[in-house]
Amino acid sequence: MIKCHTYQQGPQLNQLTMLNLSYIIPDMKTNRHTDTNKFLQDKDADARTYERRNRFNGESVMLTKEEANKHDAIFINELSATIEDKTLGTGASKLWDKVRKDLNWFRQHNAEAYMVLLD
Repeated sequence: MIKCHTYQQGPQLNQLTMLNLSYIIPDMKTNRHTDTNKFLQDKDADARTYERRNRFNGESVMLTKEEANKHDAIFINELSATIEDKTLGTGASKLWDKVRKDLNWFRQHNAEAYMVLLD
């Protein structure tokens, strides 16, 4: 069986085809990702703003990176605490303390965003 397979493939292996790929070389020499690299190396990336929306009315607010992280943590911890409460009992999850802590932080540092997004 191996002989037959080798015999059938033999003529195909004897012929080589050369492809002209020289048109690719100029493209390989240029860096098409300069904008992406510049963005990733940007020292002011923390100064950017991040949009967050109220989940009920869709009203949006622009937040700093720290505020956006706190906002996201509130909802992640709220979801996790709700899931934990199903097994432990209502209000028994320790994650509710993290939710309250982040809500208090928001009230102190950006009351306007708190009123739009979280109140």
